[in-house]
Amino acid sequence: MDLSKKIRLLREKHGLKQINLANALQVSPQAVSKWERGASCPDLQMLIRIARLFDTSTDFLLGLTERGSGVFEATVLCTAIIDFARRSASMDSRELADYANMIFYPLTESVLAHDGIPVKYVGDGFLCFFSGASHRDRAIGAALHAKKTMNQKDLVISLDTGDIYLGLIGHPEYAMRDIIGEAVNRAFLVAGWACAHCPSGIGATGTVIHKAEGKYPLREHRGVGIALIDEALDIFEIGGTP
Repeated sequence: MDLSKKIRLLREKHGLKQINLANALQVSPQAVSKWERGASCPDLQMLIRIARLFDTSTDFLLGLTERGSGVFEATVLCTAIIDFARRSASMDSRELADYANMIFYPLTESVLAHDGIPVKYVGDGFLCFFSGASHRDRAIGAALHAKKTMNQKDLVISLDTGDIYLGLIGHPEYAMRDIIGEAVNRAFLVAGWACAHCPSGIGATGTVIHKAEGKYPLREHRGVGIALIDEALDIFEIGGTP
C-alpha cells in the first residue's frame, strides 16, 4: 500500500475529515487532499508529525516495517457547566438537550476557529484537543474567544498539556474516536476545581502556561491539591485578576 492510501485510511480509521487532519497538522486542506491523491508527498518533518498523530511510525508510513506505536503531545480542552445537575432537574429531556446544544454549538465554533479537533460531548462536558504549531496558544485563544462571545457565566473551561493517545475505543462494532491519557484526566479534574475557584471561568495548568508563547492576564493558584491527582498543581486562572 502506498503512502497516499495509508494517510487516507489512517485518517478515516480515526474518524477525521480532511479539514480535521489539516488543522491538527497546521497545513491547508488542499495539502492533505494532494497527499491522499498522490499528487504530492509530505516532507520528512511532516511525516514525523503524521506518525505521531496516528500512533504509528514513519517506517510504517514508508512501507519499511509493520505498524509501530506511539503517542503525541497536545493541549486538551474540556468544559463543565456550574450546577448542571441542579439545572437538569428542572428541565425535561428535550429542554435539556436544547440547552446543551445552545452551549455546544458556539463553543465548538470557537474551537474550530482556532484549529482545534472536537472529540466528544458528554452531559455538560465537551472534549477537544489542539496539536501542531502553537497548540497551547491556540487552545487558550479558543477558550478566551468562547468566554468572550458566548456570555455564559456558568461555562467553565480547563486546559492541560501532555501526551495523549488518539484512536478508536470500545467494541469494534461500536468503537468511537476518543483521546485518553493523563492530560485528559487532569483537564477534567481541573475543570471541577475551577467551577468553584476560577471566577473568570478558565483554568489552565502550568504545563500550558509555562510554554505558551503569548502573554495573558493570569491569577496563579499555587500548590492546589485536587482529588485523584497525586501531586499538587499550580493552576492559572486566565483572565483573572493577578
